Amino acid sequence: MPAPSSPYRWTIRPPCARLGAALAAALPAHGGLIVHLYGELGAGKTTLVRSLLHALGHHGAVRSPTYALVEPYTLARGPAYHFDLYRLADPEELEYIGIRDFLDADALLLIEWPQRGGGFVPAADLVVQLDHAGTQRHATLTAASATGQALLTALELPAAQV
Repeated sequence: MPAPSSPYRWTIRPPCARLGAALAAALPAHGGLIVHLYGELGAGKTTLVRSLLHALGHHGAVRSPTYALVEPYTLARGPAYHFDLYRLADPEELEYIGIRDFLDADALLLIEWPQRGGGFVPAADLVVQLDHAGTQRHATLTAASATGQALLTALELPAAQV
């Protein structure tokens, strides 16, 4: 695996909807991607996922899968799975729900609170860290694979915000 890239840092106004749309536009039409989303409660992780899925063509509700652990979505580009591991009691629960079954070559995996899943969580292609900055958010995006680096290279952000 290549060394992680220099992180992109982006100040987001308003919360994470624009970043989700920008990520959606940068995704290739096919192929899997694993995104780890870090940040405190209320930092905007689910908002980012919601805007990303809507930009990829999902028209229904996007709920935080806090109690279900995972919500599946069918998109034109392939399956997407939104995980929220905040309430995970034991990382082995991921083995019980069959996390390996979600590792389809074309799947988009969006994983909130990946640190709670220990060694059961697949390695990220892209790491997104969201932090509160008053009424704004700061997002730091770091490529953790060649796939993640290609996404960051294709990502078009306003120059004043990178």
